[in-house]
Amino acid sequence: MAGTGAAMAVIPVLHFLGIPFDLAKVTGLVVGLTTTGTSTVMNIKRHVLDIRFALPMALTLPLFAPIGAQCSRCVDESIVKLLFALFMFISATLILFYKKKAKKNFQRPWILAIIGSVVGLLSGLLGVGGGNILLPILIFLGYDAKKVAIAVSLIVPLTALTGLLSYVTFVPIDGWLLGVSAAGAVFGGYIGNYLMQFKLTQRQIKIVIAMILYALAIKMAWPYF
Repeated sequence: MAGTGAAMAVIPVLHFLGIPFDLAKVTGLVVGLTTTGTSTVMNIKRHVLDIRFALPMALTLPLFAPIGAQCSRCVDESIVKLLFALFMFISATLILFYKKKAKKNFQRPWILAIIGSVVGLLSGLLGVGGGNILLPILIFLGYDAKKVAIAVSLIVPLTALTGLLSYVTFVPIDGWLLGVSAAGAVFGGYIGNYLMQFKLTQRQIKIVIAMILYALAIKMAWPYF
């Protein structure tokens, strides 16, 4: 529904259920790939995707995500999780309560490409498609929430794919787990995209995104308190 993929929700849940963290990351990437891939197909058919806006980030995020994935092997994951949880909490608050009009300076392709590069590194490090990081940044810069969600749904599967290809070089794969998770993600992706397109206003989408970010931030930080 938010266009961000489901990796940030899937990873902590699977890990809580006993799945090794790296395998949970791989599964989260597969789920994010299938969920947002489904949404992207629907958005293209409806001609609602602004490709000029999405392209700079669609090129840079997938390029830098594999670098972040390899860096994850030598970074203390507890520190990264806590920092990211704090970032999500702040982002959710800004989305809900901070109003700002888009500035032309932020619409330049090279600025969007820089944003994509940084988010790509972070998404690879965390094993997510990057939507949960990119979406609040773009909304904070003043972009329309629905336009952002549609663009992110194109960017996330590309980033998830390159990150996944990097993780499988050092993580043992469970094909059954990946297949079942992907099937559920496709079903949920169709429902969420329909709700986003036809049932929710921009304000409602912001509330949904913020609530998801709050929940994920609490879930990620809870084990360390």
